Amino acid sequence: MGRLVHFEIHVDDMERAKKFYGEVFGWTFEDWSDYAGMPYFGAMAGDETELGINGALMQRQGAAPEQSQALNGYACTMGVENYDSTETKILNYGGKLALPKYALPGMAWQGYYIDTEGNLFGIHQPDKNAK
Repeated sequence: MGRLVHFEIHVDDMERAKKFYGEVFGWTFEDWSDYAGMPYFGAMAGDETELGINGALMQRQGAAPEQSQALNGYACTMGVENYDSTETKILNYGGKLALPKYALPGMAWQGYYIDTEGNLFGIHQPDKNAK
């Protein structure tokens, strides 16, 4: 079975991206650049005992996504404990709103944002009372 085991977020400015994901989601980073042969930082995206995967920030090798362009790839969605406070952090650290908070009735709150590097991502707060 092909279970997802790693993600890569392509970035233009590595330090800016590390600050954004570190401050907003609490990620930590390890320099794997020597192994990858390019700027490449492993992203520890949570406690190993929690459901989820780790990934990396890597130096973008081509053009950044155009603003308002349709998604051409995967969108990562991060689970959060508090949607509203996470949204505030996203906006305070340079992210932009792409699709406002909406209810997945009886399941969760969901919304989408653009990171400091032009990449689309989502946040998801489980809430059985969402409507």
